[in-house]
Amino acid sequence: MENRRFILIALLAVVGFFMYQAWQADYGNANGNGNGNGVAQNDTPPLPPASPDDVPVAQPADAGESTGDTPNDIDLPEAVPAAAPAQESAAEADPSARAVIETDLVRAEVALQGGQLRRLELKGYGESAEQPDVDLSLLDDRMGRLFVLQSGLVGTESALVTHLTEFRTEIPSVRLAEGEDAVELVLTATVDGAEVRKIYRFERDSYRAEIRHEVTNTGSAALALSPYARFQRTAFLTGGEPKFAMTFTGTAFYEQREDGDGYRFEKIKLDNIADDAFETQQTGGWIGFLQHYFVTAILNDEDAVATFAARPATDQGYFAQYVGASQSVAPGEQQVFVTPFFAGPKLQDRLPDVAPGMALTIDYGILTPISGPLFWVLNKFHSLTGNWGFAIILLTLLVKGAMYKLSEAQYRSMAKMKKFAPRIADIRERYSDNREALQKAMMDLYKKEGFNPLAGCWPLLLQFPVFIALYWVLLESVELRQAPFIFWIQDLALPDPWFVLPVLFGISMWAQQKLSGQQMMDPTQQKIMMVMPIMLAAFFTFFQSGLVLYWLTSNLIGITQQWFIVRKLEREDAAKAAIRR
Repeated sequence: MENRRFILIALLAVVGFFMYQAWQADYGNANGNGNGNGVAQNDTPPLPPASPDDVPVAQPADAGESTGDTPNDIDLPEAVPAAAPAQESAAEADPSARAVIETDLVRAEVALQGGQLRRLELKGYGESAEQPDVDLSLLDDRMGRLFVLQSGLVGTESALVTHLTEFRTEIPSVRLAEGEDAVELVLTATVDGAEVRKIYRFERDSYRAEIRHEVTNTGSAALALSPYARFQRTAFLTGGEPKFAMTFTGTAFYEQREDGDGYRFEKIKLDNIADDAFETQQTGGWIGFLQHYFVTAILNDEDAVATFAARPATDQGYFAQYVGASQSVAPGEQQVFVTPFFAGPKLQDRLPDVAPGMALTIDYGILTPISGPLFWVLNKFHSLTGNWGFAIILLTLLVKGAMYKLSEAQYRSMAKMKKFAPRIADIRERYSDNREALQKAMMDLYKKEGFNPLAGCWPLLLQFPVFIALYWVLLESVELRQAPFIFWIQDLALPDPWFVLPVLFGISMWAQQKLSGQQMMDPTQQKIMMVMPIMLAAFFTFFQSGLVLYWLTSNLIGITQQWFIVRKLEREDAAKAAIRR
């Protein structure tokens, strides 16, 4: 009976979990708080960058002061200003010309045409389990992908510099030297009435960077300018994505509440942006794109007013856009516009320091109150062992230790059920035609002998929230991405490639059944129970190997506990029998 109850609960939990996953993917709410991705692989080559008509226009500003206003997202009917003919840039000669920035954590490529950040490789993060030595490109414009960062300055009637303006640079490749805290790539452009320096600044040991526009007004009239930056991306999946898991890809933003009382984190799946496009003006916050393990965001100062927008692009993909407050540049003066951004992994110990609300991009779902502390404990064990697999084993020992008293009650109950199986069978046969009398006789037996058949359910029921919470930890925590264990297990966040752990799990479950005994079952039930370990092992081939490792370890500990408790119970019974003699 205990085994049947165990199996039924396990099967219901697994089936229910898969149903919840499918429901989230198909019917998640509009703002994407589920973890469905709605993303398809895009193998078509990217089209040219967004057209000049897709550039925002600034609102007027008085000379020499900041208005605090932000531009509306209005299409610009004019052509984007080109560089002066006398200042022909490298980009004119070679539209594909790029400058390179390299730090200890990233390698970035900036196109001279437009000064767009077209590629950003994250060092130490393999493209996939099959290509662990190839650095993952978070921003990319190759192999049919498009995910780039565009930026510029817009005015009241036309743009000053945009993501199509042609820049030049004296040093096309810069690298962070030992002892330096930051590195800068300087791009320059001469446009009608202004000299512009566009500077990318990356810091050591940081995925937070900034774009700085330094504008010198060489004309006779004041310039009212607003900085803008936006990520444009198409729908594609990065390498190494789990095959049977629902992950989120879409826009994410930290917006001010309508009543002005605090902020909230919102997200929209990529395929819902067309229907849920928005534009909002607020103080502080950030906007960007969220995907499995990684986040990109344009950051706004906490006290600055900005306009955020998410919408489909006119050519391809989607925009997550920021437009800052308008600033006036008087003739002969210089103004600096700084736009911070973040592009990197969702490291839990770093995100809170990036910007308010950034830690919310790590989504463990409704089990966050369990998953958060669970990861904290796992991280502590990892700091001790240096291996996430051994950390999972230590976590399992901790969980089983915390539930030892409940497990003891469970195995005592199972042992007594096994011991009194003949008497229980006799009662059932005697009162087979009288259900009420049968229940009363069974309860009298339970009370007299001091055991409860329902006690076996509690340890299992209490472990399932931990099981599901660990699933989300393994799925969402970039710290465990491509984390090896031993031998053939080279990624605890992916299923076991050789199915060894699921098979061992099935064997351990079969051993538990044999240890528990099946005397109370009829032959048909016993045959069904013999098939159950095979069925659950098959289910577990779809789960992350780290999760199967947790449950296998739990079963092995349970077998040890059961053997110890049964032996202890036998010694107690022998002692009682000796006293009676």
